[in-house]
Amino acid sequence: QVQLVESGGGLVQAGGSLRLSCAASGSIFSINFMGWYRQAPGKQRELVAAITTRGSTSYADPVKGRFTISRDNAKNTVYLQMNSLKPEDTAVYYCNVLVGQFMGGMKEYWGQGTQVTVSS
Repeated sequence: QVQLVESGGGLVQAGGSLRLSCAASGSIFSINFMGWYRQAPGKQRELVAAITTRGSTSYADPVKGRFTISRDNAKNTVYLQMNSLKPEDTAVYYCNVLVGQFMGGMKEYWGQGTQVTVSS
């Protein structure tokens, strides 16, 4: 079993910054895909940013140039640095991790979610 623990959410004024962290622990042979999703009230969950094992990154258009995803493979941790935050960034943010199993195969895990609120 794998546990994901998120931290770093909170309330910030527009233009401010927050850094989210998501640490994975447990039965981990390898970690492939790591990403951050968000879900605003009344909206579907959407992919915000993703990073591969080799460090290739991708971002949703609304956050390009403002958010940066990174990972520390030694700590099995993924980060999301969010700058120039806007009220429309308000959502619950979830980390998503694709874990390689010791017995083979891959399994997807989700963090518990952390609230990010940006006031205008």
